[in-house]
Parts: sequence; structure tokens; C-alpha cells
Amino acid sequence: MATGRTHRPATRSRGIPEATVARLPLYLRALTALSERSVPTVSSEELAAAAGVNSAKLRKDFSYLGSYGTRGVGYDVEYLVYQISRELGLTQDWPVVIVGIGNLGAALANYGGFASRGFRVAALIDADPGMAGKPVAGIPVQHTDELEKIIQDDGVSIGVIATPAGAAQQVCDRLVAAGVTSILNFAPTVLNVPEGVDVRKVDLSIELQILAFHEQRKAGEEAAADGAAPPVAARKQQHATGSAEQGPDGDVPAVMPA
Repeated sequence: MATGRTHRPATRSRGIPEATVARLPLYLRALTALSERSVPTVSSEELAAAAGVNSAKLRKDFSYLGSYGTRGVGYDVEYLVYQISRELGLTQDWPVVIVGIGNLGAALANYGGFASRGFRVAALIDADPGMAGKPVAGIPVQHTDELEKIIQDDGVSIGVIATPAGAAQQVCDRLVAAGVTSILNFAPTVLNVPEGVDVRKVDLSIELQILAFHEQRKAGEEAAADGAAPPVAARKQQHATGSAEQGPDGDVPAVMPA
């Protein structure tokens, strides 16, 4: 079976936009669920609803794959699963190393969805000598001293960083120097990488903060609609400035005081 080091996905060479590439896994997830229920065909409207996009965008995305469906019938589910899997490179074997086997790294190692989606966890790596040899998800943890050798021996091109923020850049540099060209970063920091290396960042705290922003805004809108008093923070702001709406000269300030 081909490995990730010798074969690369064809998406860039075929000119598929990055926004479309980002939606292909959503379509694949929805199609896989349909396939598991033995659904033979699906309309663009049904598939778009299952993937959480609008049908016009879905049809445009599929046009980049050369798939247009059949009028009155829709799309062949099994063929689309194959087509998208091939486009994403999931018909190949992609060896992955996970660096940092704390709570998050161990959870990732135990995730059962990697193998079914074309990813093989080749190694688990941690800087703690006390972790060496301990099995996690049936795989013995190896020390970071072995990182470069593991990458070369297993032909690894994808690395997952689940270390503390302070160690992430050094780990990233070692991965890149050893030949890794794609990195999934769970560490709460921005990584600097050379051209030709792709980094995808997953920051759960940022996602929660964005949700908190929306919750606060919804609460404010509901309070305004009900004529309720503003939130505590806003009342404190009013007390400190004399008014939440006027500056010291009676005008609305361009920038609210810190």
C-alpha cells in the first residue's frame, strides 16, 4: 500500500479551492452515514442539509470533482464516497505520529476513527522518560529521542502536536527537519513553519471563547427586548463613566475607556 511520503493528494494540482477542500470532509461524513444505512442515491438538497451547507454551494463544490449527479435521481452515494475519499487522499495509508501523550494525546491515541479514515497511528512520543514503554491504546509510548528515526523508518508525513505550548515550536521544528510536511497542532500557540509545510490548528479554548461571545450577545439582545437591566459588567461601566452612552463632554466616545 502506498504511504503518505510518496503520494500527495491531487487537490492543489487540480485547482480545487481551499474552502471547497474544507467542506469535503463534511460531505464525506454525511455520505458515509447514508452508505451505512444502504441509501443508494441522495439529492443535492438532502446531502446539503445533512452536511450543513446550502445546495448551490454543494453543487459548485462537486463540479470541481467532475461530479454533477443525475437530474431526477441525484448523486450515487457509494461513488461519491469513493470520489471524495480519493480526492482527500484517504485511499492511501497515512502514518501519523502523536507527540505529547498527556490527557489530550492519550485521548487522540484512543480515538477509533483514525484507522477507518485512512490514518494509521505509527507512534506515540513523549518527553517524559517515565512514559517510555507504557502502552496507550495498545501502542507503547516512545521517548522523543527516537522522533527522527521513527519518522524516517515509518515514512511519516503527518505529525500531531499535543504538547504544552512551551514545547510545541521545538517539537514542530524537529518534525519539519525530519521530513514531516503536515502538522495538526493542538498546543495553544502559533507555530512558525517554512513554506511547503501545512499546519492546521485546533484550539478548544478559542472555540469556547467564541461561543461565550455569542452567548453574551444573545443574552444582551434578550435583555434589550425584555426591557431588563443591562448585565452587571455594563452597569459597572455606567457607574464608572457616568453613562454608558455619553463621554465626558456629553458625546458618545469613539473608544470606550478600558
